[in-house]
Amino acid sequence: MIITARDLHKSFGSLEVLKGVDVSVDKGEVLSVVGASGAGKTTLLQILGTLSAPDSGVLEIDGVTVFDSSGRSLKGDALAAFRGRKIGFVFQEHHLLPEFSAVENIMIPALIAGRSEADARKAAWELLNLVGLGERASHKPSELSGGEQQRVAIARAL
Repeated sequence: MIITARDLHKSFGSLEVLKGVDVSVDKGEVLSVVGASGAGKTTLLQILGTLSAPDSGVLEIDGVTVFDSSGRSLKGDALAAFRGRKIGFVFQEHHLLPEFSAVENIMIPALIAGRSEADARKAAWELLNLVGLGERASHKPSELSGGEQQRVAIARAL
């Protein structure tokens, strides 16, 4: 399994939002989280994305125990470094930088991670082609449709 969550619990004051949630996601598998407003979808995704810690339970990602009630959790810089290497986010609002082209927006995480500009550009082009936007590489977000902007955000997360 790439992601395994066992017995996740999360409360906000007296409101118990997650009550013993189990999730397993294997490589190549797609997971949809659906439910009513206030059901805990965002809270669950924040925990799976390592943005928030559960009150109890275990989260393992790619064989690494990220959160564990027994105290073996990643914390601080180690958690941030793990998130930077292993987790990508695509938010409802794409958060593309408006002054950069599609290919430049996709290059940003690789450059932050210390890759050379040439390597980052090559990887960004491959990702743009993967999401079917190679011909739109030089376009700024304002020149892309909403769906194209979302695909650029997906490529950046990958």
